Amino acid sequence: MQESVTKLKGAAAQKPDGWLWAAIVVFVTVWISTFVGTNDINNWLLENTLVFLALLFLIVTYRKYKFSTLSYVLISIFLCLHVYGSKYTYAENPFGFWLKDMLNLERNHYDRLIHFGFGLLLAYPIREMYIKWLGYPVKSAWFYPIQTTLAVSAMYEIIEWAVADVFFKEQGMAYLGTQGDIWDAQKDTFLAFWGAFLASTFISILQKYTSSAKPGL
Repeated sequence: MQESVTKLKGAAAQKPDGWLWAAIVVFVTVWISTFVGTNDINNWLLENTLVFLALLFLIVTYRKYKFSTLSYVLISIFLCLHVYGSKYTYAENPFGFWLKDMLNLERNHYDRLIHFGFGLLLAYPIREMYIKWLGYPVKSAWFYPIQTTLAVSAMYEIIEWAVADVFFKEQGMAYLGTQGDIWDAQKDTFLAFWGAFLASTFISILQKYTSSAKPGL
């Protein structure tokens, strides 16, 4: 009897909760809508290559290396923002144009918003990965999301260059989305760093001063 109860509890622990299911449904709905409504299917496929890889990673690691529900929700929000950009290309994104008009900006800044969101939204999942998966000490966890964000952002800019100049010249400029800014790559990397810095600092302060926080978070 005790063994059966233990198995039931284990099965319940493995079952995704409501927030996780909601995040999945919202993301899949947004993702399908961007595919159906895209005006450049080749750019959509290029932009979503990393999305396919990210989803494959999350699915394969779900049983053995499960993130918290909060991390999955944050990842889902970021992916929704990213795939929405892929629907129109970042440089032609309607929300970016609305933001441009509202704030009297010189360019469409949707790409900058996504790079900032990359650092801001994924800092917590990255922190969790280092602490829970890799066993790094909590005291040093402030640094790792920032370091990882910088490394991944730099690698992404290299991938963008390769796509634009080497592999897919026809779709490359739409994918790159520099809009004439020669410092676009550096600014994007800085915004990702700044987002990760703010999120990591907030999480560390919250973890330090919240006595009810669980160990290792």
